[in-house]
Formats: sequence, structure tokens, C-alpha cells
Amino acid sequence: MTDKRTELINGTVKRVVFSRPDSAFSVIELVNGDGTETVVGELPDVAVGEELEITGKYVVHPVYGSQFKAEVCVKVMPSGAAAIMRYLSSGVIKGIGPATAKRIVQNFGDGTFDVIENEPERLAKIKGITYDRAMQLSEEIKNRRSLREVCLKLSRFGLSADDAVSAIGVLGDTAAEQIEQNPYLLCKKGIDISFEKADDIAGSIGIARDDLERLCAGVLYVVRHNLQNGHTCLPEKTVLGIAAKLLDCDSRAVDDACALLCERGELTALKIGDTPFYSVTEIYDCERYIATRLSIELSLPQKARAVTEKEINAAGMRLGIIFEGLQREAIALSVTSGVFILTGGPGTGKTTTVNGIIEVMENRGMKVSLAAPTGRAAKRMTELTGREAKTVHRLLEGGTTDDKKEHVFVKNERNPIDADAVIIDEMSMVDAALFDALLRALKLGTRIVLVGDSDQLPSVGAGNVLKDMLSSGKFASVRLCKVFRQALSSMIVVNAHRIINGEPLLLDSRDGDFFMLDQTVANRAVRLVSDLCCRRLPAAYGFSPLQSIQVLCPSKKMELGTVNLNNILQEQLNPPADDLPEIAFKGFTLRRGDKVMQIKNNYDIVWEDDAGSEGTGVFNGDVGILEDIDVRTKEVSVRFSDRVARYLGDEVTQLELAYAVTVHKSQGSEFDCVILPLLDFPYQLKYRNLLYTAVTRAKRLLVVVGSREVLVSMAANEKKTMRYTALKSMLTEDDEA
Repeated sequence: MTDKRTELINGTVKRVVFSRPDSAFSVIELVNGDGTETVVGELPDVAVGEELEITGKYVVHPVYGSQFKAEVCVKVMPSGAAAIMRYLSSGVIKGIGPATAKRIVQNFGDGTFDVIENEPERLAKIKGITYDRAMQLSEEIKNRRSLREVCLKLSRFGLSADDAVSAIGVLGDTAAEQIEQNPYLLCKKGIDISFEKADDIAGSIGIARDDLERLCAGVLYVVRHNLQNGHTCLPEKTVLGIAAKLLDCDSRAVDDACALLCERGELTALKIGDTPFYSVTEIYDCERYIATRLSIELSLPQKARAVTEKEINAAGMRLGIIFEGLQREAIALSVTSGVFILTGGPGTGKTTTVNGIIEVMENRGMKVSLAAPTGRAAKRMTELTGREAKTVHRLLEGGTTDDKKEHVFVKNERNPIDADAVIIDEMSMVDAALFDALLRALKLGTRIVLVGDSDQLPSVGAGNVLKDMLSSGKFASVRLCKVFRQALSSMIVVNAHRIINGEPLLLDSRDGDFFMLDQTVANRAVRLVSDLCCRRLPAAYGFSPLQSIQVLCPSKKMELGTVNLNNILQEQLNPPADDLPEIAFKGFTLRRGDKVMQIKNNYDIVWEDDAGSEGTGVFNGDVGILEDIDVRTKEVSVRFSDRVARYLGDEVTQLELAYAVTVHKSQGSEFDCVILPLLDFPYQLKYRNLLYTAVTRAKRLLVVVGSREVLVSMAANEKKTMRYTALKSMLTEDDEA
């Protein structure tokens, strides 16, 4: 039986009875006046102590009796000292625990929120609260008040509280009014509502399907969406075709929208050869700057004297190395060229050559900075060179603007990196936006040495910088081809080169470091991967499942994808226990002891290293171990190598399980042991470069589990990761003219 009348109730969350990991559905106990109500429904991210206004209906459950079924839930600011104390103590405001909450309320009583919002400097007089933290707290409380208003206005559109927070962050306090005028603003970067959802909202408030703002939003969505696929631009024909289908309109209307977007500066029209293209202006500007800046570097007169054989020999003696021909050529060119590229596969001596380059440069009195795209790659570079290497982001000193709305780099044109030469390893992983930022932070004339394997997958972000630079033919480069004798003892190295050369793989060696375990039944392959990771390989080789073994998957989906394997491996390696706190998200659970990966750049996460120094910033692809979870405050601590990062509030949603990761996400990393399941995954991922990238991630042992037929067909498939980019054309446009 259900009471059909819609009612409004309010109260304080006493207990979260149930929360479904894969959705916002929750069951809570709400203190409502003198009694307690059981409330069920979509209640996103509610916490004990929060005050809610909930619109809905009373229903009678056949087992649990009377319940209030929520339709709209809005978080409100509590009033009165006791309520404020409960609210601040609940952990809903990140970084504020019971002790600090008590001190705040003892000082300001019923007027606590008025002080926080209007006189936040008074908070800084309280023990444990710095001036900066007081300002942050003030902004957070103001945002929550704005959020309430936005939620109320936007709830009829079905937008979540998280969407409202994002909208406020991008559009400001007038977000609701702006969105009601133009729902397609929800598609803007930083809010990232799908076009389809924004289109549904627009239709519900009567916006015509031929409205020009609708057409513009659809076109931008098409071009921006393809940035995620690595493209920096798209052919005009492709844009018109896809957008016309999405918008269900004539291509001429799409053409008009493209023209308006170009006029507004949101899109840029360009030609590559005779083919017209469109690019999102911000990424077009990145590629244009890269091309212009590199061309300037090439035009500068080179003042460095030629490198002598004596210099190279002396560097070799200091390192205990005799350099061979191409290595010597690379060392000489790196010092005298404004821009130099060093490529080569595994075992060809790239690291040895880099060490030689550093030795010669430093012996000449040059100050050399080393960097790599990921934390793992930077750490490996440090170990192999004996010199500090940073991530590119840390080299640039990444951070955010004061309003936290936009990420910036401290190092830029006005505050350049203090170096005579910069050496970047794993350059294939560097996307156009990051390379743009790096070049802007270098003084004119700084030697630029780019090191990478051009046969590996391109960057996760948009662009194909290394490949475009090499194929332009504009830059001094050396490709190391000779595989050194000691490397030939490794079947990993041998088969890696056979993959790239299109030669048959050697799969039947009974000893060595490359093994093929045939299994054509998916569920049996899953069990085999689990057994290898959890029992067989640790027992046989002493490998740590968390520190030494990495499962690499071509895809996230299907039985042998990362999602399923992560759930299975977590259950085996880190099962639930009473003494292991955990926190649930949509589709998965994190608990103490889990292996996790950061999935986006965050310049604000605070970390402390083992020496006690503090810093900020954790970046896409960083892998660590979850050390602790405070279930009450939702604070999470993760150890990344020599530092521990603290995640507050919704920052934890930027983590995912990493017992298994995709091959794409593994770029720039090496692991003692790699398990590579190859059986059932999308056809478009069955190609040579992906296989090569996976194989070259293994240092000591590689075990392929699955179909020999799939492995052989991948090695034979020469398909490259196709990306539309403009950089090569920009670099060679003078030649074409």
C-alpha cells in the first residue's frame, strides 16, 4: 500500500543502513522531529550528521513496513550549535574531524557558519587551522550553500549533487540560471555531462531541435569526444557525418554550426594536405606552439663545439663502457643539436647512451634535468642514471589556480626551468598538451633530448608527438638497432624484436623468461591467471603479488578484462575482514591493503615522503598500496613508492584497483613479472604495437595465458594506432609550400 501524496520531510542522518556500491541507492535512518524515519531511494553520498530535505512519498514495504521513498534529496546547512557540531564532526567537510569541530563551535556557537563564510580569518586563530585552510573551509561552506540552491533548481532535470558541484565549479553561483537558458553548457569541460543527457533536458524545457546552440553543442561534443581517442583534429567530412547523425539534422545545418564555432574561437578550421579538418582550438594551439617553437630551436645558430672522440672515450672510461658506433653518433648529435631524438627497442643500449650523453654534457659544465611522464618511469630513470629524475609534471611544478578551477604550471615562459639541457625518457607517452607546457618552460637554446621507443603505443592523451616529430624528418635522430649479446639471452627481448620485425615468435622454450600457457576456455583462463598471480609464481620465483607481479590486459571488458580480474584478484589477495576498513563506489570496493592506481592528474593531493617533506600532486598512472581508510571521514592514505598521499572527500573516486591494468595504462612502467591474458577481447585491439608494448613491460618474466592463435595473429597484424594529428603537417608546411 502506498500513500500517493508527495510530502517534504527534513532531519539529520542518524545512520546509513545500506549503500549499494554500483549506484546512489541507499537506506538511511533520519531523525525527524522526535522520531526516526527510514528513508530509501537515490541518496547520493550522504553521511551521518548531514541535514537533508527530502521530497517523496510514504510506502509500506511487505517486510520492512513503513518507509519514506525519496524522489528528491537536498543537503541543507544545519542551524544551532549542537546541529552544527554534529555536521562538522561527521567528516562531511574534508579535513575537519570531531576535535577541530568542537574547538570551532566552542568559539563561535550558533554563529559558526556566519563566521566561516564572512570572517574566515577568525578561524585561523584556532589551534590546528592555518590561514589557508580557513579560506578553503570558507569556500567549501559557501559552495555547499550554493549547491543547495542549484540542487533545488536542477533536481527536476535529474541531475545529481555531484553534477551540481561540477556545474558550480565551472559556471559559478549563477549556474542554475545559465543552465536553464542553455542546458548544453552542461557539456562544457569540467562538467562533462553527456550531450545526450543535456539534449534530453533541453527537449524537456522546449528548446527546438534546430536551435543553433544545440547544433553547436553537438559538434563540439563530437570533436571533444575524439580527443579521448587521441585525435587532435578530425576531417571535416567525418565531423559533418557524425554530428548530423547525432543531431538528426541536415549536414548543411552542421556546417553552419561549425562556422559559428570557428567565429567564436571554440573550433579551428585547418587543412592537412588538401583535406579540411576541424580541431578544438585549445589543442590546435598546443600543436601550433610546438611546431613554431621547435622550428625556432632548429633555426638558432649552434654555438656548441663538436664532440670529440676523446670526450666520448673519456665518458666511457668513467662509466666503464665502450660505446659502439650508433651510440657514439647519438652522444655527439645530442650535444650539438638543439633538438635530438634517440629511439630503439629493448636491449639496444638506450640507457647506456643516455648515461654517455649526461657524462659529456656535465663534463662540459652543462646543467642537465631529467624527466619522464610517470612516477614509475622517473624512478627507473633515477636508478639507471644515478641522478634525480622527476615526472614532467613535477619538473614543471604543477598546481592549481587559487580558485581551484584550473591547473597551471609554476614553470613557464616567465619562470623557466634552470637547465642547459633537458632529457625526457618514455617520450612516446607525452601528449601534445604536456609537451606544449614543457616547451613553454624552457629557455630558448636549451638542449632538448627526447628518448623513447617509437614502436610502442602512443600517449593516452591527445596527440602523437614522438611519431610526428620523427616522421617529419626535421630533427637529428638515431635509432639504435643492435641488440647487445647480454640482452639476447632474454626471450622477452628476442620475441619483442621478432614482434616488431614480423618474424615468428619462439614460444616453446621450457626455460628462460617467456612462457606461453595455452588455454582457450575463458573461465579456466581466469582461474589460471589468478593461480599464477596468487600462488604459483610467488612460490616458484619469490615474486610479491603486489610489488612484483602485474596483470596486463588489452581491455577492461569481458571475463579476462581488468574489471573482472581486479574483483577476482582482490578477493584472493585482499579479502574482506573485520579488521580491514573499506569504502564502496560504483562497481567496486576499496579496502586497506589494496593495490590501486591514480586515474587522473590531481595537483592538489597532499603527500609526505619518508624524509618528512611535504608536497602536492599525484598523477595519472601512479600505482600504490592503500595503507589506511578512515570510514568516518572518508580519508584515504596511499603509499606511492617513497611517499604517502592523503585523499580527502571525493578525491578517492580518482583511484581504482590495479591488480590488473590495461596495456595502455602500463606505458612508462616496468614490472619484474607480467601476466598477459590473451583470449577474448575486442578485435580492434588485436594488433602488433599493443602486443609489443605489453611484452616490453616485463623485466624478468612474461607469462602469456590464452590462445596461441590470438598471440600469433596480433604479432602479424601491422595495424598502427591511427590518430588524426596536425603536428607533422605543421612541421613540414614550409616543405609543402
